[in-house]
Amino acid sequence: IHMACQEEKPIIYTMENKPIVTCAGDQGLFTSLYTSLAQQLPREPMEWRRTYGRAPKMIHLEANFVQFKEELLPKEGNKALLTFPFLHIYWTDCCDTEMYKSSVKEDMIRWQNSLRTHGSTDWVIIVVETNDTKKKNKTNILPRSSIVDKIRSDFCNKQSDRCVVLSDPLKDSSRSQESWNSLLLKLRTLLLMSFTKNLGRFEDEMRTLREKRTQPGWSFCEYFMVQEELAFVFEMLQQFEDALVQYDELDALFTQYVLNFGAGDTANWLGSFCAPVRNWSGLLLRRPIDMEKRDGIQRGEASLLDLRSYLFSRQCTLLIFLQRPWEVTQRALELLHNCVQELRLLEVQVLEGALDCWVFLSCLEVLHRIEGCCDPAQLAANCSHTVGLWAYATDKLSLRLLTVDLLAGLGDERPETVNSLQSPYKKLKEALSSVEAFERHYLELSHAAMEMYRAIGRLRSARLVGKSLAEFYMRKGDPERAETFLQEALKSYVSEGWSLPVTHTRRQIAECQKLLDKTEAYLQTSALLAGDVNLTTEERKHFCQEILSFPGKSGDKSHKVTLSMGVFAQLTQLQFHPATASVHSGAVLQVELTLRCLMPVSVRIQQLVASIHFDVDHGGTHGRPKGAQKQPHPGTVVFNQSNSSVGPPSSAVTGPSLELDEIQDRSPSDNSLNSTGVICKNTHLLMRRHDSNSPPDTPNCISPPTVAIKEGAQMLKVQDVILEPGNNSITFTAPSGQPGTYTLRQLCATVGEVQFILPHIYPSVQYEVYSQEPQLTVEPLSEPLLAGLPQKVKFTLLTGHYTVKKGDALQLSNTETMPILPSTSCTAQISKLVGESTLSIQSSEKVTSISLPPAPPYHTLEFQLEVLCIIPSGADRPANERLTNGEVRHRPRSYSHPDTPMTAIDQRMSIDCPWSIYSTLLALTFYIPFKTKHSLLSAGNRKYIQVCVQNVSDVNFTLAEVKLIEKQHASLELQSLNTKTQQLLCCKHSVFCLWEVRWKDDLPSCLQCVFSANFCPLSQDTSAYKPFHYQFQLERVTTLYSVRAEISPPAGEQYCRSGVLCGLEMCITRLTEPAEGEIAEESKTDTDGPKTTKLMYEVADSSSNWAVCGKSSGMVVMPMTASATHRVQIEVMPLFAGHLPFPKIKVLKYLPHTAAVAIQPDTDSCVENDSLSLLDKTLDDQGDTASIRSRGSIHSVGSGDQQQKGAAMPRLEPFSPGQVFNHSHARQVLVLPATDDHIMEVNAT
Repeated sequence: IHMACQEEKPIIYTMENKPIVTCAGDQGLFTSLYTSLAQQLPREPMEWRRTYGRAPKMIHLEANFVQFKEELLPKEGNKALLTFPFLHIYWTDCCDTEMYKSSVKEDMIRWQNSLRTHGSTDWVIIVVETNDTKKKNKTNILPRSSIVDKIRSDFCNKQSDRCVVLSDPLKDSSRSQESWNSLLLKLRTLLLMSFTKNLGRFEDEMRTLREKRTQPGWSFCEYFMVQEELAFVFEMLQQFEDALVQYDELDALFTQYVLNFGAGDTANWLGSFCAPVRNWSGLLLRRPIDMEKRDGIQRGEASLLDLRSYLFSRQCTLLIFLQRPWEVTQRALELLHNCVQELRLLEVQVLEGALDCWVFLSCLEVLHRIEGCCDPAQLAANCSHTVGLWAYATDKLSLRLLTVDLLAGLGDERPETVNSLQSPYKKLKEALSSVEAFERHYLELSHAAMEMYRAIGRLRSARLVGKSLAEFYMRKGDPERAETFLQEALKSYVSEGWSLPVTHTRRQIAECQKLLDKTEAYLQTSALLAGDVNLTTEERKHFCQEILSFPGKSGDKSHKVTLSMGVFAQLTQLQFHPATASVHSGAVLQVELTLRCLMPVSVRIQQLVASIHFDVDHGGTHGRPKGAQKQPHPGTVVFNQSNSSVGPPSSAVTGPSLELDEIQDRSPSDNSLNSTGVICKNTHLLMRRHDSNSPPDTPNCISPPTVAIKEGAQMLKVQDVILEPGNNSITFTAPSGQPGTYTLRQLCATVGEVQFILPHIYPSVQYEVYSQEPQLTVEPLSEPLLAGLPQKVKFTLLTGHYTVKKGDALQLSNTETMPILPSTSCTAQISKLVGESTLSIQSSEKVTSISLPPAPPYHTLEFQLEVLCIIPSGADRPANERLTNGEVRHRPRSYSHPDTPMTAIDQRMSIDCPWSIYSTLLALTFYIPFKTKHSLLSAGNRKYIQVCVQNVSDVNFTLAEVKLIEKQHASLELQSLNTKTQQLLCCKHSVFCLWEVRWKDDLPSCLQCVFSANFCPLSQDTSAYKPFHYQFQLERVTTLYSVRAEISPPAGEQYCRSGVLCGLEMCITRLTEPAEGEIAEESKTDTDGPKTTKLMYEVADSSSNWAVCGKSSGMVVMPMTASATHRVQIEVMPLFAGHLPFPKIKVLKYLPHTAAVAIQPDTDSCVENDSLSLLDKTLDDQGDTASIRSRGSIHSVGSGDQQQKGAAMPRLEPFSPGQVFNHSHARQVLVLPATDDHIMEVNAT
């Protein structure tokens, strides 16, 4: 490259611009080194550290080397960066002192003064050292270092690094290469320093200019040129991302001003962009820089479209350099839409159709630009990015821009596209020239856009383009092709629930079908439109009349057109009368249908038929209702409107409901709310495709398949029904002759020669006709049933299919425990019949016969009987009886009921019915109102029997004639100590009765007693008394031993004192001679000598009043003779002062290991030995033990090991109540305190 050529070359804004570096000094020397310098400078990248914390970048530096001229230095106020010299180099190879002083130095001084005058500090001096210069001036040659030192001392006092030596640059040696590397590093470093400094200063000035935008006189165009200059520099440095940022900032700034203008905030400089649009030639993307539009912006004469076109062309160029072509298409689509809105906001006058031409040309220009930088495979794979432009271009071309004015505004074709046969200019001009060309281009673009939409899965958009095509075909008079596209579009609208587009599209489809003479399809669509509330009433009436007048147009009267019921009327509700939807055979069952007529006028239906499927259901013969009883309201079925005319949910696509959630945008600094909105969380479900399935409203899109109603006897049918708009109620009488299950399947309405059919009634609706067997039940008239008192029970007979004839009777087996009380008048009531019938009741020893009055089938017969459940007295049970059918009667047993404190008795009765050969077993539960307990009381030898009657029911009773007798001993007398003849027994209370036992010779050991009383409820008179018996047995009632105890104070004391030992003397006396049972028992152990028995005594105080010192228990050997006495001395200590009760004394039988277990005594008398290792022999030798405490029943004294081995062990057995009488049981003794010192505190004031 020659310097002369570079001098004449002007600055052109292209991507080939490079940073300017001026060269002064020896031009020949620089020319010889230019090629090597230009090639090696950009080889190595340098890290560019920028200001304001921006990330460092690695860049390759290139330079445009030009000869130094003072005119190149920047003038004051010049903001052009492309013509700004970033570095100044002075070249010299001088090595002669005289030459340096005479010429070179003065030239350097002039060079430096020029730089200093213009404020340029970015310079460097390069001294080239070659062997040729050394040989040429050997006489005046100084060492190279001295020349360099002089230059540094003259010009680089504080910047010695500004003088660089380049040694033998043209030689291929290591020294030369090192010298080149050092020079190149220095040049790169100085260039980066200059870039950082000058660009930083430029950005500060640009920022200052931008901050003045609110001042009067500020011009956006002027600021545009300044910031674009910065973008040019970044582009020159191949920093395309930074360059794109500058244009994006300009784009955002201009957009904000336009939006503010629309909001009422105007700017003066916007007036130039409000000028009418004179040119709409579209975008120009084939030039790196559109200088024509740039000059218009610089002069302030550009229109809005010019500014937007130029700005987008620059963004497009940079995006392609960044290898982001698909972002170009996205931005282009946004630009075209935004420009249309901005023109409206700025109220710019545009010729009709001009903006559409500009959009059309721009779309094709962007598409051609993308096609030029991408191969076909990339275009096919990324058609989702370009399809929007194809569709937008198609939309704009569909407006038929056939005016001469539009052709004039296009201007001449640009030179870049003159040779292109498919240029956007040629396509638009041809389309505007003739109708045929316009249609050809329009169809080409439309089909291309549809194919692309389908390829990327955007079927909604494809169908939207197809709808536009349909309208195009309708204008051309081709309804057949139009209907195809309209049906596709309707699928999307129906599946997604777009109500108004559905209505509009159906009207277009109806027009097509009418032109094509598609009768059934047209009637189907007309029915849909007649019921569409989006249409006016007149329009709906028109389409309804099309259906009603169809028979007059049809020549074949036998031809029936089948349409879907859903387009004519909707089944909303079905109700059964009775509500159980279950009747017996022959009964009346009515079915009430609620039809919502969708027609705008009244429609006469010649026949409305509901077909029924009959199923013989053997399980449904017990009167269990089916179908409707599962609904929330019995007998009523409510149908879902969305799918009532389609079928079960499995055949319909029901859309999910919206799941909305609130979303908030808060400031990260102070958590303040910036904005709030609503987000849909299940968009992926709502926006998914439904094309693989049928749309949710199938009859809305296509005609349903023809469904024939089967003629037959099982059918609901009404004639001549008038359906008014809205809800209509229609009542059918359902067939109920044969038992089984009836299911409603289809519904058909006939209007002239048109049939509207509902092929499936869903949810399934059934009713049941049953044949019921007679049922006899018995239940108490009031709860609970009390035993011992007459109680009324109700017999209920459901006749079912059986007819009760005269002479039919119920045979009840009599029982002793629950007799049926005779009644003078017993009547029966029959449902649905007025009046009462008298029952005839005849009783024999074993059977009670009840004659029934005649009753028709499926009626209810009710009557009442009075029964009495005998309260069991506890006597021995007699032998089992047999029922009338030969079965053994098991006598009822009483048991405890968990829900009541009363004892329950289940009474079973056997009934023979005339309609069955088998007996019917029924049970009644009675409750005994009383609980009775007895006890034996002793006072020395005197005996008393106490009976406690507890009322556990909720009724108050009166007790009278209370008696107690003994059945086996006539000499025994029971003297009553009860003074009242009648006593009130309230609920939850008890009554105690007492008798003294008197005898003459000897008291029997066993007594058989019977307690009896009469009782009746308090509210009844004395004639209603009923007997009550209670039997019990008392054994071992004779008193065998008496125990007396005395407590004596210590010697010398008159009273016992607390804490001082006292003496307790216990005397055990045998009162009677041994009985035969005792002799037999003791004879097993003692073979010779007088008969004796062993007793165990224990002294214990459970109330902790006494401390037993020494032996607390021991063994006593008692002779089995009357008046035999044994005395025991024990020391006890009172622990408290006062009247203390005597310690508790226990006497138990000691049975040796040879004695057999007699009985199991009361569990409250158990002896537990603390020392389980005591043996029988040990107890015989040692008369007592240290600690034997009574806690339970019979307990063997011995080791556990011996018991486990099966050895017989001695044991303790308590006496029966009354066999041992303790005279000191309730005695007390006075105990004085240990000391008698009393201290009284007196305070005197």
